[in-house]
Amino acid sequence: MSRLLVPPESFSGPRVALPSPVDFCSRRRTRGVVARNRVQTIGQRMADWSEKWIPSPFLFAIVLTLVAYVAAIALTPDGPYQNVLNWYQGFWDLLTFAMQMVLILVSGYAVADSDLVSSYLNRLASIPDTNAGAAALVGAVAMLFGYLHWGIGLIVGAIFAIFVARAGHARGKTFHYPVLCAAGYTSQVIWHAGPSTSAGLLSATEGHVFEDVYGVVPLGESVFTVYAAGLAVAVFLTVVPTLYYLAPDEEDAVGIAEYAPSLLDETPEATDADGDPEPQAAPAVTDRADDRPMPADRLNESSAVAYLIAAGMGVYVVTHFLRAGGIGEALDLNVFNFTFIALGLALHGTPQAYMETIRDATEGAAGIVLQFPFYAGILGIISNSGLSDLISEALLSVATPETFPVIAWLLGGVMNLFVPSGGGEWGIIGGVVGGTAVELGVPPGKAIVAYGAGDMWTNMFQPFWAIPLLGLTRVRARDILGYTMIVMVVLTPVFALALYFLPY
Repeated sequence: MSRLLVPPESFSGPRVALPSPVDFCSRRRTRGVVARNRVQTIGQRMADWSEKWIPSPFLFAIVLTLVAYVAAIALTPDGPYQNVLNWYQGFWDLLTFAMQMVLILVSGYAVADSDLVSSYLNRLASIPDTNAGAAALVGAVAMLFGYLHWGIGLIVGAIFAIFVARAGHARGKTFHYPVLCAAGYTSQVIWHAGPSTSAGLLSATEGHVFEDVYGVVPLGESVFTVYAAGLAVAVFLTVVPTLYYLAPDEEDAVGIAEYAPSLLDETPEATDADGDPEPQAAPAVTDRADDRPMPADRLNESSAVAYLIAAGMGVYVVTHFLRAGGIGEALDLNVFNFTFIALGLALHGTPQAYMETIRDATEGAAGIVLQFPFYAGILGIISNSGLSDLISEALLSVATPETFPVIAWLLGGVMNLFVPSGGGEWGIIGGVVGGTAVELGVPPGKAIVAYGAGDMWTNMFQPFWAIPLLGLTRVRARDILGYTMIVMVVLTPVFALALYFLPY
């Protein structure tokens, strides 16, 4: 007879008391609570540290300007006055790029804020029954939208986190609100591998600032490759289970009713730095004695006007891609923005509704408007003084064709801590990365993907682009930072291995 079939009474020797299933589950739950509490403690400490020591992104732009200026004086033949000239000569070089970045943000916001998108998100929000499932679903939806368009992903992630938390509350469930908001922010950890990549779209645009360095690189050679697609899949398949694990049990969850009770009964609305709703524009004052709409009012509210313009734009986009032989060969920054302006106009249905949404979105673009000239000035110092050649030589001395993607990833991650804008970073250092790739025989498209991976990797530590999400969800950076930092740590070996081993 097998020992496994012997009745317990027939065993001789001392008895060993085995834990009951209840005890085992209790201890397992306790360990999970302790682990999650540690995550929250890390987030609290890191948020406190960042609030105390990390200055505004604009001040970072100023500090980097001074660093580049001093380095150029110390390491190149150009003197103090010549480097002032170098700075000014570059200061206005990225104006077109800055406007393109503004349009990416506001056009994406407008699409995400449409009634059609919101209605589908509301239906989807009722699916999850557990905290783990809710966190995983919010992360999955945010990353899918973020892959397609980082601006849409950012806003959809925030809105969907609210909808899921609100749907759970309506059914008597408490979904942990901070982890849902953190999951919404994970849209920013995948976007540079998708078609809204700032560096990729810039490099695919004829006449871009680095065309003389590494040429025009269509998206078919950067994000529309097996290399970028494999990276995006690896990120997605890592982040979703990570969020699933990080979500606490319901008895340990703190829901939307505690963090943002006002959102239970209202449409998500942006708040200012103090958590107060943003002031709304006052209604226009009219001298008319009656409320009859004037011809101008009827045109502003005309669906026919909106659909006619959107249809005309759509005709151009379709014929443009057909003539070029595909999206990968024809998509650049201008066509990308043109497409999403048309889509947003069609979704909102009237010129007035679309304009109101764009007006709301432009506040989030203030940093781009102010900071990009300073990024361009830094680029002017680096390129005109010869400092870019020294940086390239340093990279060439340590990099090989095999290791360069990993080095570019690390460089992108560090740069993102100081210049929290994928487009701004590439405007400063893109010529160096692209030029070094050409020298090493690495395809520029591969270098673009690798550098972009670094930018989106440290987005989980740098909360600059979380500001719109924080305003909508009404949580603080410290409430989500612990969770997003864990995501960043978990992704570190994934990025390193994928960038090194994935085929191009």
